[in-house]
Amino acid sequence: MPASSTTLVFPLDPQEIARLHALLEARGMSFSQVPYAHWRASQGKTNVTAYLSGKTCFQGAEAQAWAEAFLPEQRPATPAAKESALESALKGSPDMFTPHAGIDESGKGDFFGPLAVACAYTDALTAAKLLDAGVRDSKAISSDQQTLRLDILIRQLLPRRFALVTISPEKLNQLHARHGNLNRILAWAHARALESLLELAPDCPRAISDQFGKGNLVQRALMERGQGILLDEHPKAEADVAVAAASILARAAYIRDVDRLSQAAGLRLPKGCGEPVLQCAREFLKLHPREQLGRFAKVFFKTAQSL
Repeated sequence: MPASSTTLVFPLDPQEIARLHALLEARGMSFSQVPYAHWRASQGKTNVTAYLSGKTCFQGAEAQAWAEAFLPEQRPATPAAKESALESALKGSPDMFTPHAGIDESGKGDFFGPLAVACAYTDALTAAKLLDAGVRDSKAISSDQQTLRLDILIRQLLPRRFALVTISPEKLNQLHARHGNLNRILAWAHARALESLLELAPDCPRAISDQFGKGNLVQRALMERGQGILLDEHPKAEADVAVAAASILARAAYIRDVDRLSQAAGLRLPKGCGEPVLQCAREFLKLHPREQLGRFAKVFFKTAQSL
């Protein structure tokens, strides 16, 4: 039975990292560059990674022996604390740190408010910074305030490296009446967001989108500019940091638009399409003519049939 892999982490200052590099080099380890790290050294089943944060990570079946041999001044090696999102991604998803775009939407399942689609472009450096800042799928973020704070951070880290497409409820109702299929509209919006991003980052080689509907709907909706890009549509795409950044940008755009619509409606428009939304819609109809509902809500939802 093969030995189990061990991960050990030690805080080292720059001088200690430089001394460790020299010792490992003398021992014959090979060195490579990885995102957000000074270097990674490898030999056999052992890797040593010196992160820019000051953490140095020994990994592999022989991690304990290597750590004890080359860090004799350290306290006895102990199992590492839970990995950060960045450390986990560096080990398990190296493709996340190659240049690519991610696409995601918000508002698809909300009765009130628009449909917002965002596309974000990341590379090794920006992917590492986004992960280190806590960027993750917007559905895993508990509050609008946190979403809006992360939206500001993403915009600062990705200047001219993102695109947004927002379709108002009124326009969405018109499109649905014409096409009769929300997924087709969603694919069109994904494709337009990606093509707008490609105007800003024409060298982007690939893109990732969450899969919805049957077949590669986004690929079929792409026009000339997007036809040359490698597009990967698959479930749970939000695990990718570029898609997660896009999901936050889209959700923040949705939140801001719902705030604007709430002011215009004279009452707070809730998210989702459950009972509180139905109650709010009934209150809306007490204040406004029914024909005005389409300016604020997706009237092709079943919720509208219950009013």
